[in-house]
Amino acid sequence: MLESLRNAVKIEELRGKILFTVLMLLVFRIGAHIPVPGVSTEVFAELVESGILFGFFDVISGGAFKNFSIFAMSITPYINASIIMQLLTVVIPHLERLAKEGEEGRKKITQYTRYLTVVLAFIQAIGMSVALKHAFLKPSVGQYLLVALTLTAGTAFLMWIGEQITEKGIGNGISLLIFAGIVSRVPAGVVRMVEYLQAGTINVFSLVLLVVIGGAVIAGIVLVHEGQRRIPVQYAKRVVGRRVYGGQSTHLPLRVNQAGVIPIIFASSILMFPEQVARWFSGGKLADWYVAYFGWGTAAHTMIYALLVIGFTYFYTAVIMNPVDVADNIKKYGGFIPGIRPGRPTAEYIAKVMSRVTLAGAVFLAVIAILPNFVLLATRIPNVYFGGTALLIVVGVALDTMKQIESHMLLRSYQGFIK
Repeated sequence: MLESLRNAVKIEELRGKILFTVLMLLVFRIGAHIPVPGVSTEVFAELVESGILFGFFDVISGGAFKNFSIFAMSITPYINASIIMQLLTVVIPHLERLAKEGEEGRKKITQYTRYLTVVLAFIQAIGMSVALKHAFLKPSVGQYLLVALTLTAGTAFLMWIGEQITEKGIGNGISLLIFAGIVSRVPAGVVRMVEYLQAGTINVFSLVLLVVIGGAVIAGIVLVHEGQRRIPVQYAKRVVGRRVYGGQSTHLPLRVNQAGVIPIIFASSILMFPEQVARWFSGGKLADWYVAYFGWGTAAHTMIYALLVIGFTYFYTAVIMNPVDVADNIKKYGGFIPGIRPGRPTAEYIAKVMSRVTLAGAVFLAVIAILPNFVLLATRIPNVYFGGTALLIVVGVALDTMKQIESHMLLRSYQGFIK
């Protein structure tokens, strides 16, 4: 990886892309420390320390929520809008036709996603303003509207930064923004570990055990991220005029983790919200009962969390990859799977293989999701955001970005060879 980065810096075009990406990420980090006017940041810092849901938001936003900066909502509304548009593409025929129209259709869907992002961001900002009104220095309707518009503008600006990185920089811009937010918390985490060690809260053995577990988890994430089941596909020869087309052997790659990190985000959001509401009404019998038996770290919460992750993995995989469409595309271009008849038998075979492959990915995601519980029991290190969403995003984005850098370098090498 280091060798690839050194070689990339030597190429002028690629060096410019990397520099542009770094500058855009620097703008993001600067904005994460510009507070929204008229709001007490100390109140939000206390909320992050006391609430699991707000702590999760703070991890994704890279500390912007704790500071209640203009980027406090991070890029979450855009992620939600993208997921909603993907689901609607399956349900609404018009969007389905746009998705099949190629580049022009995808541009229109992207435009719809932008509009939906602004709407969701404004609704979320209004909800945050009303729910957290005790953090306002001078609560009023005008102040609510000012905060909501500021947060919405911050999310829209982040969306623009992400698109600019994707277009003019290197890697996926939205993913890199989340990646930068999570990685920015590493120095503070290291300082916290040193303080715990000096205070005697933890010992050296616990710290070494944490590092060993982290290395093993990263290796597992890389293995699953790169893992795929390759279904062989044979294309028949076709004679068009004087030319012969086809006659090639290729494969259909089915990734083990086709759904990525989305199932964990779905499951964690569903489980964190009622727990946070229960903590707001602490002291009541129902709220205390829910936190005691279904709160984070309990056996019931862990089991439900794992089952939700597995269920959402199958659901989201089915949404983004339709075996019938894949089989139709193979048949359309004169291809077939050896031993399997084209059409419906091919779709059934792909669905069967995809179901088995997805099971391995779903179980792995469930293990990663509940890993912090067992890490806490094994190491006794408190307040460590380890495993789950953050680790999957960091490793996945790093691998995808390095692949893009290597593909640019390979293309450059081919051009030099041809010349």
